[in-house]
Amino acid sequence: MNDCDDQGDFWNRVAWEKSFSLPVNMDLLRAHLAPESRILDSGCGYGRTCDELTRAGYANVVGVDSSTEMIRRGRQMHSDLRLQALPASSLIGPDNTYDAVLLVAVLTGVPSDRGQRTLVAAMTQLLRPSGILHICDYLLQDDERNQRRYRESVGEFGTFGVFRLPEGAVMRHHSPDWIEALTAGLETLDMRRADAVTMNGHAARMFQYLGQRRAAGALIAGRAPL
Repeated sequence: MNDCDDQGDFWNRVAWEKSFSLPVNMDLLRAHLAPESRILDSGCGYGRTCDELTRAGYANVVGVDSSTEMIRRGRQMHSDLRLQALPASSLIGPDNTYDAVLLVAVLTGVPSDRGQRTLVAAMTQLLRPSGILHICDYLLQDDERNQRRYRESVGEFGTFGVFRLPEGAVMRHHSPDWIEALTAGLETLDMRRADAVTMNGHAARMFQYLGQRRAAGALIAGRAPL
């Protein structure tokens, strides 16, 4: 991953200040996941989505995050949740472990193409065959404030949609074409848009993607598996 993908210091610094509200699509998850499903919330922050899943009846939910302060906050707020301070790169376990992996407002904090590809590939490997990956994140915004910072930052980062927050962190908003390319190794089950609010309180547009891991040996667009 690029240096700008490693932002643990930032998340530790703001762990007790920021509030997250990006919604998962619970109806989609219920349509594909039984209550006993094993679910990993990767980049869980302080456990907001883990708590929501648990309240919805899912009993086997694990949350991991690279920010020790986020996990400390989560354990203080939700002592009943299984939250671990563990970077996604350390999720080296048996393949086929989880029925579902969630990435909720995680890609936005991994701005490089390489970092995002590495993360999605690693999370896909943790899925059982036919397991699902649910990605919820921010689309490119069309308001002038965001368009201006995309334009001003493209020379520094090389990707339209990557920008630096006043607090110093580097973030990314995404085009639908990039998400399609990023998830090309999965079978897309659903892709929809919704309204959301950023951690800094701004109205935004988001996407909710649901993809399924293909069985071993399945062809992708007529090609042999990579």
